[in-house]
Amino acid sequence: MHEIDVRRGTEGLEETPIEIANTGPAPLSCTAQLAHWYSEPVATVAPGATGTVSLWFDPQTTTFVRLNAQEDNMPVEALWCGIAGRAYETRTAFRLDPDSARPRSLSCAADEDRVVCE
Repeated sequence: MHEIDVRRGTEGLEETPIEIANTGPAPLSCTAQLAHWYSEPVATVAPGATGTVSLWFDPQTTTFVRLNAQEDNMPVEALWCGIAGRAYETRTAFRLDPDSARPRSLSCAADEDRVVCE
């Protein structure tokens, strides 16, 4: 049997949360894609509210990760926010750039049938 080594905890990782301010009239739903077949909701942000997506960055592998309840490092392939109930169809994707891996803040709002962030 082949054993898989799962990295746990935050040692060697840099905290890189993304704060999302919802400046629009519709609630936002944010999702992290952890594998091409699996994604998980990571934040719901009401109009006028701010939510935080907890991410960590591994400078050795240049990988962004989320931690599950056991603090397993789960690589994030993609991150997006869209209008709640239609998040995938109305999403805007966030660039996860290893060269600018730092905490950041974004303002997002629903613009017709799409979410726009700056």
